[in-house]
Amino acid sequence: MANIYPKLIIDALRNVRYPGTGKDIVEMGFVSDDIHIDGMKVSFSMMFDKPNDPFIKSVVKAAETAILTYADPGIEIKGNIEVRTKQAKQPKPATLLPQVKNIIAISSGKGGVGKSTVSVNLAVALAKKGYKVGLLDADIFGPSLPKMFGEEEAQPYLEPIDGKEYIIPVEKYGVKMLSIGFFVNKNDAVVWRGAMAGNALKQLIADANWGDLDYFLIDFPPGTSDIHLTLVQTLAITGAVVISTPQEVALADARKGINMFTNDKVNVPILGLVENMAWFTPAELPENKYYIFGKDGAKNLAEDMNVPLLGQIPIVQSICEGGDKGTPVALNENTITGMAFAHLADNFIASVDKRNSQFAPTQKVEVSNK
Repeated sequence: MANIYPKLIIDALRNVRYPGTGKDIVEMGFVSDDIHIDGMKVSFSMMFDKPNDPFIKSVVKAAETAILTYADPGIEIKGNIEVRTKQAKQPKPATLLPQVKNIIAISSGKGGVGKSTVSVNLAVALAKKGYKVGLLDADIFGPSLPKMFGEEEAQPYLEPIDGKEYIIPVEKYGVKMLSIGFFVNKNDAVVWRGAMAGNALKQLIADANWGDLDYFLIDFPPGTSDIHLTLVQTLAITGAVVISTPQEVALADARKGINMFTNDKVNVPILGLVENMAWFTPAELPENKYYIFGKDGAKNLAEDMNVPLLGQIPIVQSICEGGDKGTPVALNENTITGMAFAHLADNFIASVDKRNSQFAPTQKVEVSNK
């Protein structure tokens, strides 16, 4: 029987390259100096810089394969690889939205790409699948959620709960929602400084009775601003979904949006990209596709940035009509766009589940060549 010793494990792990740099994981210092050998059992830990490193899972899997492949022919190795990160996972505030399982930022690098349309229809599609969903319209200066739900005249009321008055969100199509648009005249412009807008959003979050939610979607303002920083500092965001059209000018801003969430100051994982207005399809000719804004732009960007493409949403006249009439197209899964949003919801759920599994504080992977 061959002997297992630390150098054997280290040499095997030198065959694993980190995709971000092409260097081996030993050279980069990812393998901690805590290799423990007990008979035929080997365990050690790997240290990554950030908990939202997109390569954690693939590198751990490659390390497992390398040990089994290069350690020594015929050796049976069983053990654990423990994943640690230098940068602590953003803690969830103990007193803010404790009953919400996942808080999702829906963002775009620029306006006009249909971010609110996607937010509304994703929320409705999730609710149709039986999930408890909340939607916050955080676009203070251009709130569109009341109109898109056909609730422009709605007036949220206050209800006392345990000695404190809370705002009760408007509920429609199974979605709980709040927007600054419910509290201002729909014909008046909202002219507020950044601090005032940030405080208003905090109130809609903290002073509302959102209750138990599986997903709390936040429709962020377009671009990158202090409102974005206020929200990510106020809430422990599970992850972000970035919306873009296939057009190059939109893709350039989408890159900036992705960078905003993944930089060290914000550190929010990207759940994926959604390509809106991916092509035009006439309702009477559902097989026809006309790429009026370019083809697969966001799909290619997702591949370049190593993030999932959650869905491609076509342009169909019913999307515009549904938004204007307050009847989101996701309500009807038998239409082209209804099916597209149902598919988007499925991919979104899978991405959130993968993120929650992948970025758990401690991961242990069984290593075995059986």
